Amino acid sequence: MLVLWCPDWPAVAATAAAGAALTRPAAVFLANRVVACTAVARSRGVRRGMRRREAESRCPELAVFGVDDGRDARLFENVARAVEELVVGLEVVRPGLIAVPVAGAAGYFGGEHPLAEKLVDQVAAIAGVECQIGVAEGLFGATVAARQGEFVPAGETAEFLAPLPITELDQPDVERKELVDLLTRLGLRTLGAFAALSERDVMSRFALDGVLAHRLARGLSERPPLRRTPPADLTLTETFDPVLERVDVAAFLAKNLGARFHASLAARGLACTRLGIYATTEDGEQLGRVWRCAEPLTPQGVADRVRWQFEGWLRGDRRLSSGVARLRLEPEETVEGKSLQLGLWHGGNRSEDDELTTERAARAFVRVQGLLGPEGVVTPLLDGGRDPAGRVRLIPWGDPREPVSPPDATWPGRLPAPSPATVLEQPVPVQVVDEQGVPVGITSRKQLTAPPCRLSVAGGPPRTVLDWAGPWPVAASRRAAAPQQARLQLLLAATGRDDADEAVLVLCSGTETPVWTVEGIYD
Repeated sequence: MLVLWCPDWPAVAATAAAGAALTRPAAVFLANRVVACTAVARSRGVRRGMRRREAESRCPELAVFGVDDGRDARLFENVARAVEELVVGLEVVRPGLIAVPVAGAAGYFGGEHPLAEKLVDQVAAIAGVECQIGVAEGLFGATVAARQGEFVPAGETAEFLAPLPITELDQPDVERKELVDLLTRLGLRTLGAFAALSERDVMSRFALDGVLAHRLARGLSERPPLRRTPPADLTLTETFDPVLERVDVAAFLAKNLGARFHASLAARGLACTRLGIYATTEDGEQLGRVWRCAEPLTPQGVADRVRWQFEGWLRGDRRLSSGVARLRLEPEETVEGKSLQLGLWHGGNRSEDDELTTERAARAFVRVQGLLGPEGVVTPLLDGGRDPAGRVRLIPWGDPREPVSPPDATWPGRLPAPSPATVLEQPVPVQVVDEQGVPVGITSRKQLTAPPCRLSVAGGPPRTVLDWAGPWPVAASRRAAAPQQARLQLLLAATGRDDADEAVLVLCSGTETPVWTVEGIYD
């Protein structure tokens, strides 16, 4: 396998898109941390993972950019086209990394080194960027070789990888930071030390993720030989009328296409590891690109690669003369569905060292989405608002978890922290009375008519109110007929010896005939 790597591609692409000089130090930030920086920035002391304030203090002239996968993919299309003019069968692993089967191309150009020289010159001349090339067995070995500019002879990949640090396993497209940290704490600081362990011991301690990483450390392929030629009916073809001419429309449609494509494979117990994206324009022009993935593609992974590819086709330097009329998604390579059947905990048992792995849980959620649709798995997000129930937004798994309300909004009348641990979907009607048994209400000034003394549910036995806080007026509606409303926090006495005191959030509506409901329960 030959791998062509463009160093620091996110930072290089951001600089090129902004029209800035490549000699200026630049860095790409996510959550105020450096995720990529140019060689010039590194020479000034900027490093990956560094906070923005520290990076700018070390390099005051640093150009700051945000993460933009579409921008990276759009500009990398020029590199892919340059490589495609010399060799066939290229596969885009991610923006910045291309894999090519080396045997045929090397034989045509007279060897691996002449081929590499031609590719470097071709990319520099057409795309105007620098690249490095490495050759080794397997995608992982070839990627590491590309970063070091090495050509590893056949059968010597394991020896090449052995002295390298264990941190090489933490690739950008497959996060293994937790695994690498654990291996380091166990004293396994090189790939060779990890490869020396038996596969049985690795399986019993690190489960499937550890076995895959162990295979890579031994210089083997990313997956065992479970590949099969996919049936023809798994290809997904979509015709567009009107034609696609905008990336935002393509991104919207890609989400549905990704879910359908993944569901059709999952129904047969398969998962895609090489995705072919082929398009036909309104003028009949044929386009195509193959994306290779280190792990089986999820619905979101399919949608991302379709969106990235359309960024290159519709916004690249060589833009299409007409819109895309037909799109075909083809699983170029599949693996057994068990590649996705992973447990939530290492080895199935949770212990002090076997904590919940976020990546495994995410894959399980995506698997459920493939069966139930994008809305089948949602996560809550606490956003702005005054109503406890209204502050919680349910977001489909994989969608951006971004608050809608401005972060500096004051929200007069909002309850103070902490929020109720449980917010009832249907508020429970209750009665609140004072010491004389008279129902408690609120005045026009939103003050209590008397301190609350007892609370009862649906005429049941009353519970003593030990303490209370509030009231917090609810913002008046624009409708003139809206009743006066206020919220209170009540601490209720325990009902039995084994029970504990309970804090609840209640709402009082109306002044003449008050109506009380329980909206939430505190832990």
